[in-house]
Parts: sequence; structure tokens; C-alpha cells
Amino acid sequence: MTMEALEGQLTADFYNYETLLSDEERKLLVRARDFMRTDVKPLVNENWEAGTFPKELIGLFRDSGLAGLPYEGYGEHKPAVSHLLTGMMAMEMSRTDASVATFFGVHNGLAMYSIYAGGSQEQRDRWLPEMAAMDKIGAFAMTEPLGGSDVAGGMRTTAKRDGDSWVLNGAKKWIGNATFADYVVVWARDLDDNHVKGFVVEKGTPGFVAEKIQGKTAFRIVENAEITLTDVRVPEENRLQGIDSFRDVAEILRATRGGVAWQALGVMVGAYELALDYAKERRQFGRPIARFQLVQDLLVKSLGNITASWGMLVQLARLQDAGIFQDEHSSLAKAFVTARMREVVAWSREIFGGNGIVLEYDVARFFADAEAIYSFEGTREMNTLIVGKAITGQSAFV
Repeated sequence: MTMEALEGQLTADFYNYETLLSDEERKLLVRARDFMRTDVKPLVNENWEAGTFPKELIGLFRDSGLAGLPYEGYGEHKPAVSHLLTGMMAMEMSRTDASVATFFGVHNGLAMYSIYAGGSQEQRDRWLPEMAAMDKIGAFAMTEPLGGSDVAGGMRTTAKRDGDSWVLNGAKKWIGNATFADYVVVWARDLDDNHVKGFVVEKGTPGFVAEKIQGKTAFRIVENAEITLTDVRVPEENRLQGIDSFRDVAEILRATRGGVAWQALGVMVGAYELALDYAKERRQFGRPIARFQLVQDLLVKSLGNITASWGMLVQLARLQDAGIFQDEHSSLAKAFVTARMREVVAWSREIFGGNGIVLEYDVARFFADAEAIYSFEGTREMNTLIVGKAITGQSAFV
């Protein structure tokens, strides 16, 4: 990578991690950066405050050509790009807005990857091309109203084989994109063998109802829904053929959990950049507050968290590309990076003082959205116990 190619690199990239991308990969990253700044950013605050999802986002993403990049043979870019690039792109999107990044991540990550990793070749060819083109939008339905961390062994949504179809009954909660998604990947426990299986429920299927969750204080742009399934009939051809147990589902979550850690990094970067710019401009006692030692201390601690987290995620991406990463690798990243994110958004908001709680200055949005990222894709506690089991050989799960 030439020094000329580094023009426009983020100020938060203190150790020049972008230099690890090839020239072609960095062009794609810069393309995503420009797209988020030019097309997405103007829509964010108004819709975040109103708690609405701007439907024009789908068309904007469709025109951007950014979907489907991680999947061999699908999407605009062939062959599939590296995990390092997809991670940095998740970071880049969250650097502008975590809600929009989550909309895209649910579709391009959780939903598409479930089909790519768990579906047959026929199913991949049937669904993924139109999803990569953003002509059809996906969602991923696992969490339940009464089940989160214990969903592996306590899934209440059930599936019963009936001839050439399956009948699904139960409920799901916090399901992003579900109010408008064309394909919802629903996870249910087979009543016959007690194993978890995956089903693609298509929009308009009778008995499937998705109601938007109101009153959220984070991810206000995301259309999270509570789903009820009442005798929802799904053909056998819509059952993901490569999923036979929750162990197979865990393979999917292992990959997507790392993406959430990259998203947390993006929130850190976005909040830090806002605080740094504000500190240079805001004057108190006749000088910029960036000259105050205590403000510099907060900025440097934030940069340290960013740099350490970025380094961890770079190595995680390398392990993914090598095909040797394990559950504990992505769990450690998710637990560590989201905890550091919480610190950075709080320090960044602190630098803004009273202005830090006003949406106009953006940092309040990062501060609020960080709480959702901290909790989903496995809480810090659950991810800690996954790592704890790996290093001690002893399970502490209740």
C-alpha cells in the first residue's frame, strides 16, 4: 500500500490498520465510507428521533452494490472479499450510525449467512442472488420473549413435520427488519427429535405476524419486532437443509458475533472522532478545551481502547480467513470490545458536557446505541463464560 493510497485515512486509525488491506479492498472500504457519509448520514438524526426506518435506505443500499460481498459467487464483487474487509466495512457503517449498520448487518450477515452456511446449493441459488441485489430483504428470528441466553436448550418455538410441510408455533422478539422483510429465517425446535432447525418464512405466509416494538432508547431506526407464529405452514423445501441441531446454528453465530464486535469498534471510532473535533473547537477560559490535560486524558484513553480493539479484531479476521477460529475467539472479541466501547462513548459524551445529551451533536445517539450492541449477540457475561470454559476446561453455565 502506497502512502498516496492512505490519503483520507481515519484519524482514529492510529496504528494504520487500513494498510493491511489490499489496494482493491481499500477502494471498497472508501466506497462504503463515502456512501455512508453522503447518502446515509443526512437521513439519520431525523429518523432516529422519530423512531422510523427510512424505506429509501433499501434503494440506496441497492444502488451502492455493497451487499453480498462476503459470499463466493454472489454479490457484485467476485470472488468473496476477506473477513478483514467485511469487518472494516461493518466498522465503517457503525462509525456513521449503528442503527443503519444493524439493518444492513441483519440482512447481509445473519440472514444471508444463515442461508449461505446452512442451506443447500439449490436454496443458496434460489434466495441469495436477489438478497445480494437488495431486491429482497432478510431477517433472523432466534431470540424469544422469554428466552435469550438460554435459547440453545430452552427454545419454545416449535416445528412439527406434517407431510411435505412443517407447522411452526411460538413467538420471537427483538427481530430486526422483521416488519418488512421478505424472508425471515426462523429457528424452531423440532418436536420429534428436540433439535433446533431453521426455516425461511416468506412474507405474507398465513399465521406470521410481526409487530414493531415501540419506546426504544437505542437503535431507534431499526424496525425491531415481536413475532407471533400461529400454525405457520412452511414447505420442506424452505427448511435449511444443512441445519440439524443447535451446534450447526452455533457455527453461524460464531461468525456473526465477530461482526458485532467490529460494529462496536465503529461506534467507538464515531464517538471519538466527534469528541476530538469538538474539543478542538469548543473554547472555555479563553482556549480550546483540547488544551486541557483532563480532556486529553479522556481522548488518549479512548484512542487506546480503539487501537487495542482494532488489533484484536484484525487477528480475529485472520483466524476466520484461515478457517481456524473458534467460538471462544469471537466471544472474547465481542465481550472485550463492547466493554471498551461503553467506556469510549461515555468519555466522548463527557467531553461534550451538556451538549452531549442533544441529538444535534450526534454523540448522544452513539451513547444510546452502544447499550444495544453491548447486549445482543450474547451478553458480556455469556461470552465471558464461553471463553472461561475454553481456557479452564470447566463449564460454568447454569
